Amino acid sequence: MATFLYRVGRLAFRRRWYVALVWAAVLAAVGLGALKAPGAADEGFSMPGIESQKAFDLMEQRFPGATADGATARVVFVAPNGQKVTAADHRKAVEDTVAGLADGSQVASAVNPFQAKAVSKDGTTAYATVTYKVAANDLTDAGKEQLEHALEEARDTGLTVEAGGSAMADGGGAGGAAEVIGVAIAAVVLLVTFGSLAAAGLPLLTALIGVGVSMATILALSDALGLSTTTGTLAMMLGLAVGIDYALFVVSRYREERANGRAPQEATALAVGTAGSAVVFAGLTVVIALAGLAVVGIPMLTKMGLAAAGAVVAAVLIALTLVPAFLGFWPNAVLRRRDRRRGRTGEEAKDNGGTRWARFVLRRPLPVLILGVVGLGALALPMTSLQLGMPGDEAKPTSTTERRAYDALAEGFGPGFNGPLTVVVDAQGDDDAQAAAAAISKDIGATKGVVSVSPARFNEAGDTAVFSVVPSTAPTDEKTKDLVTAIRGERPGIESETGATYEVTGTTALNIDISEKVQSALVPYLIVVVGLAIVLLLVVFRSLLVPLKAALGFLLSVLASLGAVVVVFQEGHGAGLLGVETTGPIMSLMPIFLVGIVFGLAMDYEVFLLSRMREAYVHGETSHQAVTSGFRHSARVVVAAALIMIAVFAGFIGESDSMIKMIGFGLASAVLLDAFVVRMAIVPAVLALLGDKAWWLPKRLDRILPRVDVEGEALTRGADTPEPAPADQEAARV
Repeated sequence: MATFLYRVGRLAFRRRWYVALVWAAVLAAVGLGALKAPGAADEGFSMPGIESQKAFDLMEQRFPGATADGATARVVFVAPNGQKVTAADHRKAVEDTVAGLADGSQVASAVNPFQAKAVSKDGTTAYATVTYKVAANDLTDAGKEQLEHALEEARDTGLTVEAGGSAMADGGGAGGAAEVIGVAIAAVVLLVTFGSLAAAGLPLLTALIGVGVSMATILALSDALGLSTTTGTLAMMLGLAVGIDYALFVVSRYREERANGRAPQEATALAVGTAGSAVVFAGLTVVIALAGLAVVGIPMLTKMGLAAAGAVVAAVLIALTLVPAFLGFWPNAVLRRRDRRRGRTGEEAKDNGGTRWARFVLRRPLPVLILGVVGLGALALPMTSLQLGMPGDEAKPTSTTERRAYDALAEGFGPGFNGPLTVVVDAQGDDDAQAAAAAISKDIGATKGVVSVSPARFNEAGDTAVFSVVPSTAPTDEKTKDLVTAIRGERPGIESETGATYEVTGTTALNIDISEKVQSALVPYLIVVVGLAIVLLLVVFRSLLVPLKAALGFLLSVLASLGAVVVVFQEGHGAGLLGVETTGPIMSLMPIFLVGIVFGLAMDYEVFLLSRMREAYVHGETSHQAVTSGFRHSARVVVAAALIMIAVFAGFIGESDSMIKMIGFGLASAVLLDAFVVRMAIVPAVLALLGDKAWWLPKRLDRILPRVDVEGEALTRGADTPEPAPADQEAARV
């Protein structure tokens, strides 16, 4: 591996113009494809294998066209204090507004609340449902402006008017200040780390090129693969973070080789052969973790994982080819200015902050280990009260009309009105379908926790009925989950009485089913991902205990980060500081996201830090000396890489989308804990306690495992500083 990558780095340095032109051509090609590609089709969310999805599929089959995914808007009218919307003037204002909404070119229908009996019992609140002919993504600006204009005109009459629904969605996704903030902080960290504008700018430039290639590819293929804006956000998060980190690893090793007196071309080749090997295996662990999301069985999650894995692959390829090509263009520019004048980088110092920290841990391994494990364990404790769900309008800021509409409906019609259940009765083959549906409706209506049941609506064949059930509790309340379980539990008895069967669906039931499926898939996913990564680390480090330690350390950090998410987003401690106005259940996919993404990212630091220790150990140092050497060469780079990742992820906390905000916080806290507590404290403490046993591998296993030479032993064995090649001499003048 090291020898092959050495040749790749040397070739990229010598043929730098060709490499740069190839990447420019790739970027131009995918960019042109993205510009010409149609927008992604709004395919909606699907979850094969759960009852809610089966019921929805049955509705599509028995009610063709009735479940079309056209956008909807629910316009809520609230009368001023002490008044009613049924008063003559308010009623006229509501009816005029609904009539105006119905005139929209993309509007299919707008239902008058007084005709649909959509008025609260106290007469203070009413709502009108507006259905569009097109999906939310296809709504034109004119269509949205027409809705906004109608709302403003209604407000001028003295009514409080708010609106929710898919028609109000702003598209979400990546964009805005999040990326700018992350890149700006990353630039500062790189500048402090390297002391050179060029050295700081090179990882940023190559990372942005990689993100550009991956994002353009996602946009170009979005229609064909059904990719969404959230897919792009995850790919951008990871592509930017690992792109900077991987380039940082290579540039840092290049500066180190230049400090040892290597010529630019040889230093570049050695940097790619050694640090590049760590980049390849770190990237592989990330790709394994992301591609492993397919195990969960959620199509959207699979697409997000594969798209983000593609962004990581692009980052690896750029680090191995474009970074050495740029080093060929500017071999001395990445060195400190004062060191360029002296002809040295100043990075060959024997002692630095990394060595001092390593010696501190080596002298006190047991207290450091106990403190780290106990601290992470304490942070993980809140995870025992983890409640999973999917954030809706209730999680949005009160400054949004969607949140105010949600609150107004809950106040006027009850908390369960925002999350009705949909019951689909399959009476095919039953002699009296209407009687069966009526019996099922009556039994469900008598269930404790049910406020009301709507009249059943039959399909043309008369063998399938649909009706809504309004719970007494909010969609995210645990009592609502118990109600869904109770209704489904009554099914065997009702089916035996009526001869018809039924299934429960709707957004609330769908979220409950998703949570249960994710929880059941978490253990198999962990086994697959952690198992594959342990095998990979066995090959890399040729050690039995190091991969096991890495996996256990990861589990500690991910559980602690989940605990931090629960503390902020579920329990509300410090939520105001992050702009979280409403707390509640944690997004159902959050544990899978953290396990998959953070495992891959955690292995970045593990591979880079441990590969330097392994390199020192293979070259004859004792186990304690190897730990010190690894920290001397890698601690500053690992700290900088972690700070950059934290900055990139934390930047997304400022996004308005609650899911992206939660993901950004979870990833940032996980990287913080994993890098600074697990990798920088627990890892050296464990290695100090294990001594030479840390690098032990059974002889039989040693014979079976392939040798990949990540530490570059073949490159450095007996190597003396080579004379600069003509190309190096010419480049060194730059």
